[in-house]
Amino acid sequence: MPDLSEPLQSWLSELLRETGGVAGTVHLHESGGLRLAAAINIPAPVQQAVEWVPSGKGMAGLALERGEAVQTCNLQEDRSGAVQPRAKAVNAQAGIAIPVRDVSGAIAGVVGVAFLGEREFQGEELARLENAASTLTCVIGS
Repeated sequence: MPDLSEPLQSWLSELLRETGGVAGTVHLHESGGLRLAAAINIPAPVQQAVEWVPSGKGMAGLALERGEAVQTCNLQEDRSGAVQPRAKAVNAQAGIAIPVRDVSGAIAGVVGVAFLGEREFQGEELARLENAASTLTCVIGS
């Protein structure tokens, strides 16, 4: 099992409560990829599989590569290639991976949130989620 950070676990729990998410992850950017630092309601095999995510792989890796949020309206049925097969083990439908930038503008990490029910994130809701995710920098000190 990955070594998860208690402060990030607490932050993620609060983020899920505020946004209505049912599962989530925090990956921190390091050496061209992402290292899992927090996970809530993510099955252990999935945590092990996403302990290290290379840039461009899966929703989190694509968010890192593109520098913008990557989303799916249904994790279970997505055929875009953005959702890795192991993500189907998460008991949710809609999902979003949001890159978080530090004060210098570099991506410090990616926050993933999954929700019950299908939906697309646009406009005010997307802005609210991105704003909530941006508070990650207060916890990691970037």
